[in-house]
Order: sequence, then C-alpha cells, then structure tokens
Amino acid sequence: MERRRRPRRDHTRAGRLVNCARRAGGFTLLEILVALAVLAIALTATARSLGGALDTTAALRDRTLARWVAEDRLAELELRREWPELDVKEGDADMGGRAFHWRQETGVTPAARMRRVEVSVFLKGTDSTLAKLTGFLEQTATQALAPAGLGSQTGPGPQTGSQPGPQPAPQPAPQTEPPR
Repeated sequence: MERRRRPRRDHTRAGRLVNCARRAGGFTLLEILVALAVLAIALTATARSLGGALDTTAALRDRTLARWVAEDRLAELELRREWPELDVKEGDADMGGRAFHWRQETGVTPAARMRRVEVSVFLKGTDSTLAKLTGFLEQTATQALAPAGLGSQTGPGPQTGSQPGPQPAPQPAPQTEPPR
C-alpha cells in the first residue's frame, strides 16, 4: 500500500503552521536585488541623457544670444549712417543675462562704395566663436562728398578739413497708432 505524503509544514513566529507551497509564491531577496539593480542602471542612463539635453539647450541659448549681439552691432552701424573705417574694433555687450565680447572687422569689397563688416561674438573670457555675421554697408551720397585725404569721417556729411555746411535737420519718425 502506498502511503500518501503530506505537504511539509513549517512553524512561524506566531506558532501557526504554514504550507511551504504557499510561501514559495512570493519574491526572494535575490530577485528583489536584481530588479533594483536593473532599475538603477535604467535611471542612470535616463539621468545622463537628460544632462546631455540640458547642455545642448544651454549651448543653443548662448548661440542664439550671440547671434542677436552680432545683429544688434550691424544694425547699430547701419542706423548711425557712418562710413566705417578699415580696421578692427572690439567691445563688450550683455544680452539675456550673459556677458559677450564682439570683434568687428571692416574690409573692402570689389565695389568702391561698399564695405564688408564681419562681426564675431564670443562668450566673455573665451576664444570660441559662438556667432559670426557678415554685413555690407553702402556709402551714401553725403558721405562721398568729403574730399579725399582730408581727415576721417565719423558721421554723415563732410567732416575734418572742410567747412561745415548747413546740416539737414533730423526727421522725426512718423507716429502711427497701434491697431485697436
């Protein structure tokens, strides 16, 4: 006659009997440690990729601000209506809470009445160019009136070495009402 085996029973702290089959349904300590290790590796990879994305965003912000500094410099030259000297000028500018250094190089072009102006912008204290913008300025008729060799021009019309003639009064900008 065959004897039936009864399931093995263990005692718990409370003194009750527990079937071993029921106890085998949970997670072991080793399984939990492996799951935590996998989770830690995944979270580390995610944190690194987020850090890289933040670095990229900061670099794009700096390049955008540097481009705006260069555009402002060229717009300022155009609004002054000065015939620029053939030289290199440098200066500093603040934009978006960041300090930038710009270098403006003015050169000749094949057209005698045109000057090529190249503005390079760097973060202050670095040599890495963040933005480089090239513009062209045309000599106006009043700037061309000054006799050659009679000093430098720093503004519109004849300057050093010539008699100042009547200067045209500045025209106020037309006032328009914004649409309602």
